[in-house]
Amino acid sequence: MFRLIWFASIHIRYFMRRWMPTNIVLDKVRTRRGLKWGVPVMLLAIPYLYLASLLIVIIRDGGPGWLNLVVLVAIWSALKMLWIGPVSLILLARVRIREHAERRAQRRQARQAQASSSEPVMAGGAS
Repeated sequence: MFRLIWFASIHIRYFMRRWMPTNIVLDKVRTRRGLKWGVPVMLLAIPYLYLASLLIVIIRDGGPGWLNLVVLVAIWSALKMLWIGPVSLILLARVRIREHAERRAQRRQARQAQASSSEPVMAGGAS
């Protein structure tokens, strides 16, 4: 039984990562080029929350009970969209700090190479 649940969860996760729009957007935002879009992506939470509220009204007015699952998925997607904004800002800051440190190290190496090549060298290997 445990094996069947494990197998089903793996396949459900694969399906969700591959085909669900929020997961596709989140994968794009987590790239280096996409980190700047994290805060605007937070606005995508609004339609998901609106969908959840509409479905709650439909359920309350006698709609089918399985719509509760759709409400949970919509709320989960909205929370993911809200969460990616601050996370992407932190990741972007971390990447920019790392890039700045690499550029500084390259400039330092270039200056050292230039300084060592411009020093006079004495004949006979004496320095």
